[in-house]
Amino acid sequence: MNEMPAKLKARAERKTAKREEKKRQIAESAIEALKELGYANTSLRDIADKSDMSLGMLHYYFDDRTDLILYCVSIYKEQFVRDISDALDRAEGREAVIDAFSEALVASIVDDEMIHRLWYDIRTQAMFDAAFRPVVAEIEQKLIGIVRNAFLKANGAEPGDIALQYALLDGVFRYLMQGQIGASPKPRADLVATFRTLLGQFL
Repeated sequence: MNEMPAKLKARAERKTAKREEKKRQIAESAIEALKELGYANTSLRDIADKSDMSLGMLHYYFDDRTDLILYCVSIYKEQFVRDISDALDRAEGREAVIDAFSEALVASIVDDEMIHRLWYDIRTQAMFDAAFRPVVAEIEQKLIGIVRNAFLKANGAEPGDIALQYALLDGVFRYLMQGQIGASPKPRADLVATFRTLLGQFL
């Protein structure tokens, strides 16, 4: 009696997995358009052109432009959190944590500068558009978790206001990231040294 429900469940799970895979493929194409044009200047038509899909197909997978952009940012931040967390997990001892955290942050600035710009664009937009706030808040909780993990790995304790420590570190990260956009980006070694000095004061 349970065989048919089990088959239907398995079929539904496969369908969901295929849908999710397709959404990720669309998101990867959308990110390329967003990186080039920015949030404000990217329309669904731009994304459709980048992904070789019709507008109707995009609407089949996403409710609207906001839904698609939030999905893109969530995917990116999930990977960012994993990369930083993996680097911290491999580090043992305070100095190793500082080195690993610094290197991972700089690697992300260098390799993912354009997508970071999108994140800050979306985070600012959340102050004006309530649709962005739940996703932005969820992502920031994960980022705060990274900072908490770094404190725990470095010295076995976290500060009283971990959110404030995150905000301070994020401010420096954004400042250094923005500096890379100009005509005179800093060498990678200088960025690492800046983070090491900062984290040495924090952790």
